[in-house]
Amino acid sequence: MNVFLIILLIAAMIATVVALVRGIVTFLQGASAEARGEGDGPSASALKSNKMMQMRIFFQAIAILIIVLLLVMAGHNS
Repeated sequence: MNVFLIILLIAAMIATVVALVRGIVTFLQGASAEARGEGDGPSASALKSNKMMQMRIFFQAIAILIIVLLLVMAGHNS
């Protein structure tokens, strides 16, 4: 069970980093377009960047819950 949770934790951590990097890249692309004065209101890249940052928070929450579960299980085993 612990090995399965550790694999899930690693997957959640990787997903967090991927979502963070994609969100930052999308944000920078949107900021570049805004600097050129293209469009008004939230651009598609700004909305995508926001969505990626929401996904980052989701994956971080999953990783934290897995860590708490691992710590609780370790406390019961000792």
